[in-house]
Amino acid sequence: MACRLPLMIVLVAAAVAAVGGHNITEMLASSPEYSLYNDALTRTKLADEINSRTTITVLVLPNAVMSSLLAKNPLPVVKNVLSLLVLLDYYDEKKLHDISKGTTLSTTVYQTTGQPEGNLGFVNITDLRGGKVGFGSAAPGSPLDSTFTKSVKQIPYNISVLEVSAPIIAPGVLSAPAPSAADLNITTLLVKAGCKMFADRLASTGVLKTYQSAAAKGLTLFAPSDDAFKGAGVPDFSKLTSAELVSLLEYHAVAEYKPIGSLKTTSGSITTLATSGAGKYGLTVSSAGDAVTLSTGVDSSRISGTVVDDTPLVIFTVDKILLPVELFAATPSPAPSPSSAPSPSPASASAPAPESASAPSSVSSPPAPPSGPAEAPAASSPEISSNSTSANASSSPLARAVPRLVLAGSILSALASLL
Repeated sequence: MACRLPLMIVLVAAAVAAVGGHNITEMLASSPEYSLYNDALTRTKLADEINSRTTITVLVLPNAVMSSLLAKNPLPVVKNVLSLLVLLDYYDEKKLHDISKGTTLSTTVYQTTGQPEGNLGFVNITDLRGGKVGFGSAAPGSPLDSTFTKSVKQIPYNISVLEVSAPIIAPGVLSAPAPSAADLNITTLLVKAGCKMFADRLASTGVLKTYQSAAAKGLTLFAPSDDAFKGAGVPDFSKLTSAELVSLLEYHAVAEYKPIGSLKTTSGSITTLATSGAGKYGLTVSSAGDAVTLSTGVDSSRISGTVVDDTPLVIFTVDKILLPVELFAATPSPAPSPSSAPSPSPASASAPAPESASAPSSVSSPPAPPSGPAEAPAASSPEISSNSTSANASSSPLARAVPRLVLAGSILSALASLL
């Protein structure tokens, strides 16, 4: 019986983790030596990305190291650096020293953004023996300039928090600061993403200027594709007044930076630029896996891709026009025949569908990553499964908890058999 006790403890801990999940900001709140790191996770919304995932390792930096990083770099660059410290696998101190053949590569949240070339978003982890473990970029010849310092907190096999001595710097991550939101041309980005019809309406109504003004402080934009404007059941927008058309376009934006990780951890209604005392104009967000759905009360639309994610601006494409219940409570009027509808520009093209990032297998020496095209974001450009549940089902907390409850039940059943 005594020899079974450690196994029983592990099973109970795993059952609790399966049901409860984790919150990285709460985990670090009791450790003031990581307050700057914790604050940066919140400001860049990386905390939401971490909380939306399971089987993850967060490499934290103490305040002395973070203060230097923050002083020398703008927030978008800091976000990229910290994204490289979030490993999409579980490593505790024991596993670090038990790496097969002493070295391995691990993919990171940075790799899923699609920004790094090739596999430069992977991290090389090498057991240096003598109690030391080194971390470095997967780029050939990169030094292991960060080392494991100590274990901070773990929820076994769910999340591990480890302190390291320095940030991991991949080639190019610091040399080319991202442009500010004010420097980004929203119209150009939308046209290239296949959203020209939406962009034209923004320009003609003056709503584009509203977007540009809001972008400096934080803006999330949901842009319908040209195909969405030509889909079945699209209402006749010519019947809207000028003020109503402005409200419709403002309804497609949120005055806050909410990347995909933040949306996946959001439940319930969020306000939009159209929200005012005269009307609610809210959106209900729900998710199932990597699929994020926006419900308006009239219809629902799914996020189909990411045009840009550059703190504090993020632009998503959506597969349907968002129709607020305040304007379209009744059954929408059919759109004019295709012959009278505005035609998209021949130059506009749909954004290419991204591929999912995957981690490589372990290698025998401090490895060089495979060359090839950059892997596309898995989290920031979610692919929508044809088997995704409905918006109502995915928005239910009980529905989201069922898989974890089933897992917990299985673990507890195994525990009972041991007794």
